[in-house]
Amino acid sequence: MSTFEIKTHRIGKTYTQPHFFILNKGLNSGKPLKNPCPNCFVITTPSEDDKNTLFHLSMMLLINGNYQYYLKGSVIPFIAIKDVKNLIQKNSIWLNEIELQKKIETIKKVEILEISFKNKLKVIHDLKMALLRSCKLEY
Repeated sequence: MSTFEIKTHRIGKTYTQPHFFILNKGLNSGKPLKNPCPNCFVITTPSEDDKNTLFHLSMMLLINGNYQYYLKGSVIPFIAIKDVKNLIQKNSIWLNEIELQKKIETIKKVEILEISFKNKLKVIHDLKMALLRSCKLEY
């Protein structure tokens, strides 16, 4: 696994290298994001493949609950940048495993399917709303 760099994202900053963001405050701390938000870290990588692999590794760590262990704070929980970096580095040794690569490819296919279903649900919701509005109910 090649190297990656993690920094605190500053609003308005643009990045030229392949990158993604990780939420660092709240109960969803550790959630990988494609678009920035005010409370996030940015991970930059030398290649697009490394970015995608680390994005999915981070998603697996979130779903598995690995980030929850490192949450600090009582009112608004947060995760420290060194904890995120150490957790990703520690688990990136598994990225060379062929079985994990197959699982990441399967997860990518499931994500595409999930987007398709969300789009279909939105169309169904819009159709339902149009039908309800055409009923001309009185106030």
